[in-house]
Amino acid sequence: MPLPPLEHITYGPVRSRRLGVSLGVNLLPPGGKVCNMNCAYCQYGWTRGAARYRGQGTGWPTAQAVETAVSERLLRAAERNEMIDKLTVAGHGEPTLHPEFDDVTARLCAVRDRIAPRLPIAILSNSTTAGWPEVRRGLERYDERYMKLDAGDPITYARVNGAAGPGSSVEQVIDALRALPPITIQAMFVTDANGEIDNSTEGAVEDWLRALECVGAGRVHIYTLDRAPALSSLRPVSARRLREIAGHVRRAGMIAEVFAKKK
Repeated sequence: MPLPPLEHITYGPVRSRRLGVSLGVNLLPPGGKVCNMNCAYCQYGWTRGAARYRGQGTGWPTAQAVETAVSERLLRAAERNEMIDKLTVAGHGEPTLHPEFDDVTARLCAVRDRIAPRLPIAILSNSTTAGWPEVRRGLERYDERYMKLDAGDPITYARVNGAAGPGSSVEQVIDALRALPPITIQAMFVTDANGEIDNSTEGAVEDWLRALECVGAGRVHIYTLDRAPALSSLRPVSARRLREIAGHVRRAGMIAEVFAKKK
């Protein structure tokens, strides 16, 4: 069963397979997923109706509220000598859809610089908004950018990630990612018991590798399902196949790390 949406701005710290001990920051309205994609593997379930669009509806936390919540949480962590490896903007949807994303990011950086100057700030994004000027300005402020790219061809992209909003075709996403400062590509590989979705086939991987080369990705995180997905028929890809895909990435001159399903 998919996870329930988050209720607060900060959450965790979460022990992440890829990010270590990560204090999460949720920029989305509480109680409901907001995302402009509809990924079959999403741990928060399907995206519903108007929740697909930027600034839609009410309940978005203000930039000041985010600054206050993160400041209080970092101060509490410092008082307790709590170990945190990263401050990670993610949440139950796409964080760059926040209508004040650049301002929020600037405030997060200021809070970090004041309270925990050695703490890296990271973001997990689905990459569809990377071409928007105001989002790009925000993304450039982060120490680490983990940008989604699960497929390199339009058909596989649509099957895995669902239809996104205007201006976010896979070709446009690739062009936008190419223009960003250094990024880590995060790629979820899945297959489907009904044979309808599979981005781990040789053909799909070849198209994805070409996209990686176009983007100029220096580092790639390769992983598979570890939580209940929106589409119940999805299945994880084997650790052996993930290692094979990573081998292709390394031969293309990029750093690849594999995060297989936990046993």
